[in-house]
Amino acid sequence: MLYLLIKELSTVAEDVIMVTASLSKDLTSKSEISKANAIRALCKITDASMIQGIERFLKQAIVDKNHAISSAALVSSLHLFGNSKDVVRRWANEVQESVNSKSGITQYHALGLLYQIRQHDRMAVIKLVQGLSRGTLRSPFAYCMLVRYAAKIMDEEEGARSMYESLEGWLRHRNEMVVYEAARAICNMRDVTSKELFPAVSALQLMLVSHKPSLRFAAIRTLNKLALTHPGAVAQCNLDMENLITDTNRSIATYAITTLLKTGNEASVDRLMKQISGFMSDISDDFKIIVVDAIRSLCLKFPAKQGVMINFLSGILRDEGGYDFKRSIVEAIFDIIYHIPESKEYALSHLCEFIEDCEFTKLGVRILHLLGVEGPKSATPSKFIRYIYNRIILENATVKAAAVSSMGHFAVECADLRERIRVLLTRALDDNDDEVRDRAALFLIVTSSEELCEKFLRLGDTFSWPTLENGLVNYLAHPEMQRAPFDISAIPTISREQEEAEKQRQKTAKQENIAPIAKSAAAQAAAANSAADGKFATVSSGAPGSGIVDAKKAYAAAMEKIPQLAMLGPIFKSSKKVDLTESETEYVVSCVKHVFAGHLVFQFNCRNTINDVLLENATVSMTVEANDDGLVGKLQLEGTVPAGKLAYDIPGSIYVVYKRNGGVSPVATFGNTLKFVVKDCDPTTGEADEEGYEDEYLLEDLELITADFMLPTVAIDFNSKWEQMGEQHEQIETFELSAVPSVKAAVTQIIDVLGMEPCEGTENVKDKAATHTLVLSGIFVGGAGVLVRCRMAYDAGSGVTLEIAARCPNPVICERIVNSIA
Repeated sequence: MLYLLIKELSTVAEDVIMVTASLSKDLTSKSEISKANAIRALCKITDASMIQGIERFLKQAIVDKNHAISSAALVSSLHLFGNSKDVVRRWANEVQESVNSKSGITQYHALGLLYQIRQHDRMAVIKLVQGLSRGTLRSPFAYCMLVRYAAKIMDEEEGARSMYESLEGWLRHRNEMVVYEAARAICNMRDVTSKELFPAVSALQLMLVSHKPSLRFAAIRTLNKLALTHPGAVAQCNLDMENLITDTNRSIATYAITTLLKTGNEASVDRLMKQISGFMSDISDDFKIIVVDAIRSLCLKFPAKQGVMINFLSGILRDEGGYDFKRSIVEAIFDIIYHIPESKEYALSHLCEFIEDCEFTKLGVRILHLLGVEGPKSATPSKFIRYIYNRIILENATVKAAAVSSMGHFAVECADLRERIRVLLTRALDDNDDEVRDRAALFLIVTSSEELCEKFLRLGDTFSWPTLENGLVNYLAHPEMQRAPFDISAIPTISREQEEAEKQRQKTAKQENIAPIAKSAAAQAAAANSAADGKFATVSSGAPGSGIVDAKKAYAAAMEKIPQLAMLGPIFKSSKKVDLTESETEYVVSCVKHVFAGHLVFQFNCRNTINDVLLENATVSMTVEANDDGLVGKLQLEGTVPAGKLAYDIPGSIYVVYKRNGGVSPVATFGNTLKFVVKDCDPTTGEADEEGYEDEYLLEDLELITADFMLPTVAIDFNSKWEQMGEQHEQIETFELSAVPSVKAAVTQIIDVLGMEPCEGTENVKDKAATHTLVLSGIFVGGAGVLVRCRMAYDAGSGVTLEIAARCPNPVICERIVNSIA
């Protein structure tokens, strides 16, 4: 208890000399319990300046024969590593010796510390994992950690399989925990094949019949996740999973039924739905949501069964449940309507019945909005009017306003119902709420003439709401910007179809636990830099789930905190991260290019890897090395926001801002030099010398390309939009891509060069395809929509022949897009 009290009081004590002296004596005590506790307490109160005084005791304790003392020293060293990396690194030999200890818990802690010491030396980590994978470990905990290290190495190698044999070997380990960890690591590998998955799935299948509930739960949950991407590989477990439907643990039963929904065939749908109905009342809302998501996926997979699915969803929609559960059902029905048009009438009828007794305002508003959009297009739109008008009479002001807008859409689009609906809208003019009255008045005016109705229907474009929101927040946060009216023209517009497609994409990504931007730059971009007095204090965002964060939002949030950049408005496009140095150099620098309505910002992310050096006032000097189109001269350097300090292993950012005079979008190459003031510092305390000297570091060239100014956007029904654009806005060129080895490689390169969004799944190409057509859509900076069609044919002798056609109202942009391939 005394040692625990010392540890708790260490955070408030000002003078710890006496306690330190007492604890130091306990380090030489013959009592093993006192010695282990003294190590823990002493390391808790010791700072970086005092650690060298107890270094000898800790090194001895790490190799102590008593596992309690050794484990206490290793765990304490892990805690000290954050503040005293260089001191702890000197203990690598002692830690390596502890890895070979006969005690399992000592091995576990020693392996964790040894990895921390060597984590920045990739070859040393690989050697460590390969050496220990031969069977020298005794602790199953240490093996589990080793499996995770092996999986991390493979993930960083991007497709390499250097550790796969080790992972497969661990599937035959005598400890079930190690087997499960190895199977899970294989299932989580990137681009894993069915052949590689087979041994892992077989191991998980054996766990499904285990007498241990924890093993059954772990196995079925992993298979459930794997079924999202490889349902065929999981299908071999269907018989065992069907037996789990009656498991006494309802969590296991829920995962079993949802996995079967993803891997089953159309013939088994009715039987599975009956089994689901039997236990829905026995599980919590969280698991009900999982079931609903699985049913949604199954309905999209087998559209012919949409009637059964909608009946089931509407049934549980009327049951008791919380907001999140009801929302998941409503969103599932929305998705079914969106993807299976023939289900629209039936699904809308069920939603109408639900809003008659809906206790959640948000859901009522969303359903009324959907009725207003889809109802007028149904075969019998008049049957929905009664349900909508009831909401105007019986609900609160928010729902009333939504109901008025919904009914107004019926009046605009259904000429035969217009006069009767106008009578109902007139009654809403007497409502107590001004929003309800205003909306009713608006639609009465719009429906007063056929011309206004047609004009209302042609309003097909909308603003990019995230960009508009960021722009307004930025405008309100800076009084100096409010001297002029808010510039709405700087906000890009998108079509309603693009907006809906983007919502569907984000929803699907969220449901499948996939990052909305599934590109490596997105994860890299989640680091946010905060500014104080124009200097940077970097905050790392290594938290779980940071990959799900939209990269552009993270960049915008960081720049909004910098006064010099907050005035630039919303970001139009942020590029992928471009490395300007090797990852092993003393200064690691990468760049992200941000395009604004009137500016161009280069964000240089820097990291100092030298532990005894501090860099101050770091800037980047940029010079034009190549000017491909002669427009770079219209870029005007407005200034540089330096990184105030670049301490060891703490990232920082430098911003270089150019004004795009006349809205130019040049193609150019920049030479870059990192300039800074170098100060020697104590690697233990981080204290730097007062005097320093100026130095510079040459970086690799940086290219500014067409893709940097192109925002990829989804085009629903590409062919109709292509025809609408017309041949008068078309440019066509033919190229021989002799160096490209296949059509698949050509597709990847074209998408990267143009920076546009592939449409209608044309980015998917068979490995040995001889011909292919790729269609792309995007918006060029300034708001001009661009459509591209690429026809490709492969010949073993001449390579890939490409015909690229671009259509855009601006012929200059058309020509530029086509010539980007050259």
